Amino acid sequence: MHDENATPTPDGATPDGITPDEGATGSPGDGRSRRTVLRTAGLAGAGLGLGAFAGGTAYADAPGAAPADTTAQAPARKGRTMIGVPFQRRSTVRVGIVGLGNRGGSMIDLFLAIPGVRVVALCDPVKEKTAAAAKKVTAAGQPAPATYTKGEDDYENLCKRGDIDFVYVATPWDSHFAICKAAMLNGKHVGVECPLAMRLDELWELVDLSEQTRRHCMQLENCCYGKNEMRVLRMAHAGKFGELLHGAGAYNHDLRGLMFDPDYYEGPWRRLWHTRLRGDLYPNHGFGPVANYMDVNRGDRVTHISSFGTPALGLAEYRRAHMPPGDPSWKETYIESDRTISLVQTAKGRVIRLEHDVSTPHPYSRINSLGGTKGVFEDYPPRIYIEPDHTDDKWADFSKYADFDHWLWKEHANPPGGHGGMDYIMIFRLMQTMQLGLVPDFDVYDAATWTAPVPLSHLSIKAKGAPQAIPDFTRGLWKKARPGMDSPKPQVKPEA
Repeated sequence: MHDENATPTPDGATPDGITPDEGATGSPGDGRSRRTVLRTAGLAGAGLGLGAFAGGTAYADAPGAAPADTTAQAPARKGRTMIGVPFQRRSTVRVGIVGLGNRGGSMIDLFLAIPGVRVVALCDPVKEKTAAAAKKVTAAGQPAPATYTKGEDDYENLCKRGDIDFVYVATPWDSHFAICKAAMLNGKHVGVECPLAMRLDELWELVDLSEQTRRHCMQLENCCYGKNEMRVLRMAHAGKFGELLHGAGAYNHDLRGLMFDPDYYEGPWRRLWHTRLRGDLYPNHGFGPVANYMDVNRGDRVTHISSFGTPALGLAEYRRAHMPPGDPSWKETYIESDRTISLVQTAKGRVIRLEHDVSTPHPYSRINSLGGTKGVFEDYPPRIYIEPDHTDDKWADFSKYADFDHWLWKEHANPPGGHGGMDYIMIFRLMQTMQLGLVPDFDVYDAATWTAPVPLSHLSIKAKGAPQAIPDFTRGLWKKARPGMDSPKPQVKPEA
């Protein structure tokens, strides 16, 4: 999913609580987000949260050390797996929304556009944004929603309501873990903008809570629902690429202007992450689709990651050129690599390349590539070369493979909303699975896996590229093939 406050782009897309790196400084200045100040202060010394599964020793502390067997080191299961667990069928899905900035304030339109969905509660400490969203609800002919605007933690009261089935979270990254936790502990399914959480121990805790509460906790990764991504997914499953070998995904998006905009992010919360981490801050958009192509957690799994990062020069250069003397940003020291490149290995020996770059000039790209023994697809722009269809060593027209489009895109050829319609497709499908009592397309294990590169890439860069083990959040159940994003069209109808 796209960042909660990111500007939509024509083609598609736009982690707090981790110890600042050596020598890093970050001043809140005058414009620091209200949502970040208190939590960051409490979490700044919490470390990377590796002790829960790595015996208290971060892999980065031993450069060159081989990654450990994280299947054996996974904490003992506290509940039953959520793999294959369907939603309870319901005719109406009652939704509570936490976070009504640029992202949440636009996504509410999509919830309201889907029959059988009712928005019953809204939460944001900015009262004006909550009021504007409430007007959208009544304008859609629904009863006035309850509103929660009393400070940073009023989401807890929203989650305690007895008339909510699903909580949607579109807030700054450092709050995702706490809100997801509150939602599940109060009996709600929850979907959150990426990344799921900022620390490895938090990812494990959300996995455990999902299993204990029997509530789904999902990373709402909209890029998995992109038209090209879903077409490539179905082609991969049909064997058009042969045996899969490699893939690549990225978030390369020039955000310098937005990160220095004093109003866009309600303070500099996103920019301040560049004073704390060196690694891939936003892997989900690129990682999620490629993981789906390769059936990660459904017959294969990612085992370890090696990451490398460039010097951090871009934001400081932009500041020199655009920010006046005395601006609070001049108190900040940036350490986040301008470009992070990671290589992820899977149990079957496949390789996934991930990239992240939001601080240098670059046309928007998620790369979105997949290759196998019969050929390759590359996006931005979309092009394909597969045998036996192509034999002249020239890229071919990807549009000629429209027959492989997913049924969701055939049924909704011109979906409303931003990011080329993928936002609507995602919300429509999620609400459909809840209305029909189906298993969701992805689950907490996918969410944790797609987010794990956030802390692990940082550790790998500090360890000069030494591989870091990626936990098996399924605790061994990845070996069994099961359905995922490539879903059949339901043949049943919602309850009357």
